[in-house]
Amino acid sequence: MKKVVLFLALALGASTVAHAQYRGRGGNVSLGLKAGASLTDLVGKDASVFSSRFGFNAGVFANIGFARLFAFQPEIIYSQKGAHLGNNSDVSLRLHYIDVPLAFHVNTDGFFFEAGPQVGFLVAAKSEVGNTSADATNSFKTIDFGYLGGLGYQLKHGLGVGLRYNGEFTNVYKNYLVGPVTVQQRTRNSAFQLYATYSFN
Repeated sequence: MKKVVLFLALALGASTVAHAQYRGRGGNVSLGLKAGASLTDLVGKDASVFSSRFGFNAGVFANIGFARLFAFQPEIIYSQKGAHLGNNSDVSLRLHYIDVPLAFHVNTDGFFFEAGPQVGFLVAAKSEVGNTSADATNSFKTIDFGYLGGLGYQLKHGLGVGLRYNGEFTNVYKNYLVGPVTVQQRTRNSAFQLYATYSFN
């Protein structure tokens, strides 16, 4: 957890420095808030028993324009992920992450396309049955490496909207032993995020 806090502090510090430096050169930097709904699932060769569920995402971003058409947008996002077990909405997994997306934007008259890498830090995992839940954090890896792609519309200051897909390169479950054999379940996070933003310039 200390590593997560240190990483987030460094990311915020870097964003602040970039903001100050770019302002000094007459650049275009906007800070903002975002929040929305997620449709999440667990996918992969060993994930056929899961089905999608809804979640929530919210956080902050710094949009740093370095050319008329291009911008870099680091973010810090709280993101709920997970899945239902089959079609049974009473049995599910809820995974809680602090995601740090590093999005590169191509802008045209307010519309943008985005893509980039993302790292996620697991802060909690719950196995839910009806109204009861149990801690399942020890079953999952603490760091997730992935990617993002999406599109949206953002006013220079004010409201915006976007749709993003988050995919992962890494499996979410930890390795476990079956006798002398180490087993890795091939299951990854998958999330569609529909969100609204507010940009301060």
